[in-house]
Amino acid sequence: MYSLPLILWLLIISACSVSLISKQHSLGGQHLRVIWTGWSGNPKGLSGPLKGGVLLNYLSNRLNFTYEMVRVTENRLEPPTNGRGLFSYLFDQVEYRFRYSYLFFLFNIMTAEQCDLIIQDVIPTVQRNEIVDLTTYWIYGDLNFLIPVTGEQANINGVVRPFQWPVWLGLCVSIACVMGALNLMNRYTEKFLTKWKNCSQSEKGIEFSRNSNLSVVREQGQNEYLYVFGTIMSQGIFFRSKRLSFRLVAGVWALTAIIFVQAYTSILFTYIVSPVNHPLMNSVYDISEHSDINVFIKMAGITDTLLSAINNTNLYTKLRNKIDSSPDSRCNLTSECIRLVTPGSRNVVIDVKNYIKDAIKGNYERTRKCNLQMAKEGFMQSYATLALQKNSPHTKIISLGVLDLHQTGLLDHWDTWFRPMPPQCTGNIQSESRKSRKKNSSLSFKNLMSTFIVLLTGLSVSFLAFLFELIFSLPKKTNARRERQI
Repeated sequence: MYSLPLILWLLIISACSVSLISKQHSLGGQHLRVIWTGWSGNPKGLSGPLKGGVLLNYLSNRLNFTYEMVRVTENRLEPPTNGRGLFSYLFDQVEYRFRYSYLFFLFNIMTAEQCDLIIQDVIPTVQRNEIVDLTTYWIYGDLNFLIPVTGEQANINGVVRPFQWPVWLGLCVSIACVMGALNLMNRYTEKFLTKWKNCSQSEKGIEFSRNSNLSVVREQGQNEYLYVFGTIMSQGIFFRSKRLSFRLVAGVWALTAIIFVQAYTSILFTYIVSPVNHPLMNSVYDISEHSDINVFIKMAGITDTLLSAINNTNLYTKLRNKIDSSPDSRCNLTSECIRLVTPGSRNVVIDVKNYIKDAIKGNYERTRKCNLQMAKEGFMQSYATLALQKNSPHTKIISLGVLDLHQTGLLDHWDTWFRPMPPQCTGNIQSESRKSRKKNSSLSFKNLMSTFIVLLTGLSVSFLAFLFELIFSLPKKTNARRERQI
C-alpha cells in the first residue's frame, strides 16, 4: 500500500528515536476498529487527512495493536437531525445483515459493530468533549481562501503608478511656475534693454553690446519652454543666458528635475514587472470590502465549527453573517464547493491550508492547468485531534503516540511527502520554504503595455501636429506661387 522507502523511514525512526512511550504503555496487541475517510474502501469524495493511513500504520507498529477499517459513507462528524455522523460509530451500534444456510434454511444475523478510533481533523470543542474522547493535537494549521486564478490584464497605467496623483499635480504646477518665472524675467529684461537701447549714447561699442544682449534675450525667450521640458526629459537643453537670475531659476529646476527623474525611474521598474494577473482577494479583510465575492464552506466542517465557536470578533462575525445570509453557502462535500471555484467566477472556498493545496494539485492533474490559487494571507489558527469512544482506555496511549510523532518530526515531513505540488503551480501557493524560489521570467507584452501606449500617443500627437502644419502652410505656398507668376 505504501512505498518501500517510506516503510524503511518509519522503521529507522522507530528504532533510533528516543520514544516517549514505554512498554507498559503499549496496547499489548489489542484489536481496534478504525475509521479513516481516505480509505480506499469508502466512497470517493469524502474529505479527510491524506496522511491518516500512514499515521495509523505508525501508531499500530509503535503502540503494538492491530486494526481493521470500518467502511463509512458519512462525511460529517456530528450526526444530523435525521441521519448519522462519524461520531455515531463511537457511541451507537451499527447494524448489518448477512445470510448463511443451515439445513436449507436462511438466517439473518444482526451483529453490533462499533468503532474505537476516528482518524479525522476533529476540532476540539466543549460539546464534542462531552460525548467523545479527544487526543492531543496532531495537526496545526490556519484557514485560507481557495480562489480562482484571474486572467492577465494589460498594464495600462504602469507609467503613471510610480507617483500618486498629488505628486503629478505638484509636478505640473512646478513646470508652470518655472516657465512663468522665466517668461516674466525674460519680458522684464527685454523691456529694460529696449528702453536702454533707445537712450542716446555716443559709444558704438556700447550700442553693439546692447544689441547683442537684446538678441540673446529674445532667443532665450523662445528657448525657455524647450529648456523646461527638455530638462525634465533628460535631454540636456543648452541655456544661453548668463544673467544670475536666469541661472538661479535654471539651476533650481535642473536639481528638482534630477530628483523627480531618479525617483520616477527607480520606482517605474517595480510597476512594470509587477504581476498582470491580480488575485481576486488577498486576505479575509477583502470579504467585507467586496460584497460581490461569494464564500462557500463545508457544512459542519472545520471552518463552520470554528466560525460558530467565535462570538467576540467583529471581523469573523461579519464573515459568518455573510455565509449565513446565503442558503447555498454550505456544501455537503468539500468537492462540491471546489467545483464552484472556476476561472472568471467570484466564488471562493474557506478551508485548511493543506486541503487547499490538495485542491490545487487535484485540479491541475485533471485539467493540466493552474486554475486555482491560494490567497496571500491566512487567518484563524486551527488545531485538530483524533476521536475515541468516551472514557476509552486507549486515549492516553494514543495521545502519547501522537506526541512521539511530533518529537520525531514525521508529521511535518508527511505533509511534504503526500503533497508534492506541481512545479507549474508553485507560484499559486505562498510557500514558506526557502528552497522553493521562483525563477526569473521574461517580461511579457502586457507588462510593457503602458510604454507602448505612451509611444503610440506621442506618435499620434506628432502626426496631428504635422497635419496642422501642412494645412497652415498651404495658404503661404499658394501666395508664393502667385507672386512668382506675377
